[in-house]
Amino acid sequence: MESHTRSDVDLFKLLERFADAWNRHDLDALMSMMTDDCVFEASAGPEVTGQRSEGRLAVRTAYAAVFETFHDARWANPRHFVAGNRGVSEWTFTGTHTDGKRVEVNGCDLFTFRDGKIAVKNSYRKNRLK
Repeated sequence: MESHTRSDVDLFKLLERFADAWNRHDLDALMSMMTDDCVFEASAGPEVTGQRSEGRLAVRTAYAAVFETFHDARWANPRHFVAGNRGVSEWTFTGTHTDGKRVEVNGCDLFTFRDGKIAVKNSYRKNRLK
């Protein structure tokens, strides 16, 4: 039988709320779950880490850009697990890019938690060629 700490359960619920906020495109809710010095590493960008955004304003701007680029963005079938101060969410992303191309790919986020919030969201997704 698996043993889960109270902290693991709380962080699991945080990931459920976080996934729900992404699907609602709710920037305020997303940012309420992030630390003040949060980091978002997007799956694409010029660096080996993708596009790295640091701090609340930069992360909020990066999240808003996702919703601007994919007006109908959706993360389906989220599955989460938590181990200590780390967590993972797996999902299937669908959306229509501003250029009209439809995207459907599997991906995941690797999280680092601090003080009951998300300190780092490191995003990965498949690069589906059509």
